[in-house]
Amino acid sequence: MVAQRDRLTLETVQGDMRNLGTFEDESFDIVFHPISNHYVEDVNPVWREAFRVLKKGGFLLSSFFNPVVFVGGRNPEDQENGMIRPTYQLPYSDLKDLDQAQIERKLANNEAFVFGHTLSDLIGGQLRAGFIISDYTEEMQPHPRFLLDQYVPAFMATKAIKLLINNE
Repeated sequence: MVAQRDRLTLETVQGDMRNLGTFEDESFDIVFHPISNHYVEDVNPVWREAFRVLKKGGFLLSSFFNPVVFVGGRNPEDQENGMIRPTYQLPYSDLKDLDQAQIERKLANNEAFVFGHTLSDLIGGQLRAGFIISDYTEEMQPHPRFLLDQYVPAFMATKAIKLLINNE
């Protein structure tokens, strides 16, 4: 709708954010990465690929869940009683932290498996890929789903830059 309104031509390419091999080095001015990294077990290849395809001076705008949201158990009784019970250790993985019945239910419902990363991978991974982080923000969940969402900012976002100098 916005593209039509502003007369923009868009080309969409389906692929894997961990391997942007269909795109040449330094071919984009901006990579916009909204909260999608919790669908990959290892987020570090995402940052390396974003760095590779960005032009020097380009921006990576990224958002992700606060890792602490993955630590709490999801027992409805605990939530009703106002309890946040630490249950899972980071990094979180549906594949290792859910029992077989929960995994089978997700598969039957065509639900995606999710992964919770550490700040070392979410922020440190951007730095290790070569980015300089120029801005950072946290936001509360506007529609809290879990008790923890009422107490800590559930969303984090970074603005990272690929500097104009060669970082290698």
